[in-house]
Parts: sequence; structure tokens; C-alpha cells
Amino acid sequence: MLFHKITSTSLGIGYFGKGAGTAAAVATCIVWYLTQLNASDFTTAFIITMLITILGIWSANVVEKSWGKDNQRVVIDEVSGMCITLLWIPVTPVNILVALLLFRFFDILKPLFIKKLEKLPGGWGVMFDDILAGIYANIILQILLKLNFL
Repeated sequence: MLFHKITSTSLGIGYFGKGAGTAAAVATCIVWYLTQLNASDFTTAFIITMLITILGIWSANVVEKSWGKDNQRVVIDEVSGMCITLLWIPVTPVNILVALLLFRFFDILKPLFIKKLEKLPGGWGVMFDDILAGIYANIILQILLKLNFL
């Protein structure tokens, strides 16, 4: 159980209380920037993102039994969603800042069917709304990059 608490809280960030989701997203951006700055191979980032997502589903399922449905301490979903937002995006401070703003917009407001995904059972519901928020944010970033707005 300790492993799943550490995992689901993203090394304890989930214990910050109010704003823990944003803190987890910001921490993810910092780690992404520091580890991907000179990376040209996106395969590793994709594999790590998928592993985080799978681990998040598993850990959210486990901690739900003692913490309840989608507890605020569970922030690995924000980490996964933020990673998805950043996939295949050139790593620059501006791109990462725009990615963070877009992801948090979709994650907080939950438009375009994102809210419905929360109703999925267990870890699936915890993770999939953030996965879709990350996908939407990534699509918008890709469009902004293609149009040379970033």
C-alpha cells in the first residue's frame, strides 16, 4: 500500500492540499524541461508516459479502497496528463508554459466530454479525464506550432 500511496501522490506532492494538482503539473513541466531539453528521440518520453499512465491506473485503484473515489491526494493523473500534453512538442520555456496553461484549462473546466470520463470505475475514471485533457491540449499545441504561433 505504501508504494501506491507514494506513486499516486507523485512522491508526496498530493499531500500539499489545495493546489496539489497544479503543483504536480508544474513539477512535471520542470522535470520534462530538465530531462528532455536536448532530446531528439521522443520514443523514450512516450514509453515513460505510458508507464506512468499504467502505474497511475493501478495505484489509483489500490488507494481508492482506503481514500475513496478520486481523492484529492491522487495527482499522478495530472502527471500523466501533463506528460501527454508535452509529447512531440519542442522543449522550450514558452512551449512548456503554454502546455501547462492549456492542460490546466482542460483539466479544471473539463469541457468536451472530459467530465464524463470521471464516471469510469476506479483508476480508469481517475486517469482518463486527465488523459483526454492532455490529448486536447497536445492537439492545440500541435496546431499552434504548425501555424507558427509558438
